[in-house]
Amino acid sequence: MGAKLHMHFENTRHLGPVFEVNKSRITEAIGRFPGFRQRLRITIGYDGETFSQQMQTADMLFGWNFDTTAIANGAAPRLRWLHVHGAGINHLLPLDWLPPNVTLTNSRGVHGEKADEYTAMALLMMNNRLPESLTNQRLKRWDQTFSSSIVGKTVLIVGVGHIGGGAAKWAKRFGLRVLGIRQSGKKHAYVDEMYTPDQWRALLPRADFVLMTTPHTSRTTHLIGATELKLMKDEAGLVNYSRAHLIDYDALRAELNKGRLRAMLDGFDPEPLPESSPLWHTPNLIITPHASSDDIERYTLKTLDLAFRNAERLLAGKTLINRVDRKREY
Repeated sequence: MGAKLHMHFENTRHLGPVFEVNKSRITEAIGRFPGFRQRLRITIGYDGETFSQQMQTADMLFGWNFDTTAIANGAAPRLRWLHVHGAGINHLLPLDWLPPNVTLTNSRGVHGEKADEYTAMALLMMNNRLPESLTNQRLKRWDQTFSSSIVGKTVLIVGVGHIGGGAAKWAKRFGLRVLGIRQSGKKHAYVDEMYTPDQWRALLPRADFVLMTTPHTSRTTHLIGATELKLMKDEAGLVNYSRAHLIDYDALRAELNKGRLRAMLDGFDPEPLPESSPLWHTPNLIITPHASSDDIERYTLKTLDLAFRNAERLLAGKTLINRVDRKREY
């Protein structure tokens, strides 16, 4: 049968149980791949405690935080594949530490149904002016924030990939007109008008809601800054499902303090958001603590399913699913 494929799963304790890869989860996931277990050698580590030892023989590394310098310096001579336990890889950029022969994959698409629920909820909350109502609640202020139906309004989805596409499907169910931005400009079944990134600023004045679902890369830092915020309609809603660095939060805070916009944010830098951050006290803002789409029961199990499907493909000499394009950085 030949040498076994050594898969090492590296955990980061502070991320908590939602993201933990333990023996019971591996046993459950691999049970869906009958006859495959004997072809693998599986090891589990925490916070780098056995990282150096396992990297000496690992063919595959699964994790979120790990010693990239050690990998760059040749500590993983057999490494062929690295899977990031999440959709974003911006915390690992630039990828100059990654050996050229190592395939990088991520967990995009795994969030699926849970992400759809969050983005649908966020659009409805923006339309029903929940950020303002919650601000008024904290101030013990009775101010009837009436709103009109969401039907016929316009949402601009910046980044029509797995998450953005799911959001577009729900938006159409709600009766919204959907404008989309994607790198290729390729049409999507639930997007009424698709554009490429060079065209998106011209769309901001048309949008009642702007939903950010694009990856953070070296080219998308502060994609929305003071200039772009000023292009948005008065009382428009901004939802950042994706990474904090896509939006200049200081510039956004200025608009929220004026009461001109409302927003819902799920990503921050740093995380956890420190108690000293002025965002905690910013009016017309809903904060969710980067918990939008990681299903407490199913996220890691679904990610393990993806990892074991890819392990089968690797052993069969097939192309891996969810490969990251190093130039695009996603």
